[in-house]
Amino acid sequence: MKWMINASFAVHPDFKSHTGGTLSFGGGAAQVMSKKQKINSRSSTKEELIAVDDVVTMILWTKLFMEWQGYPIEKNILYQDNKSAILLEENGRKSAGKRSRAINIHYFFITDQVQKGNVKIKYWKGRRHQKDKFPEKSQEYD
Repeated sequence: MKWMINASFAVHPDFKSHTGGTLSFGGGAAQVMSKKQKINSRSSTKEELIAVDDVVTMILWTKLFMEWQGYPIEKNILYQDNKSAILLEENGRKSAGKRSRAINIHYFFITDQVQKGNVKIKYWKGRRHQKDKFPEKSQEYD
């Protein structure tokens, strides 16, 4: 499964960000979600963490559902375009510096899921989420 999660920073009149997510099984979009984030953030890194937190339960539920239906999921990849957020998601507090120490531990649930092997996070340089497409088949994940 390939997930692309992205967030648009402070795009609403109240300066809240917006989360977008897409699931693909290698072809077109199988599942799409879009929602306004419930809290404001001061940085694009934090709003990307909030976006992943908004979608991580859907990622895990979909993986389990597919496995329960008899379709083993070997690769559950989350593509993201913010390298700082990826480091925090993979390493938790080990990657947090002075500027990121205020990030709530609540958003490190994904770190546990990465360490358990339930999801793998990869960087993908995207433009705007609405116009993006998943990496071409020549860029298949490992």
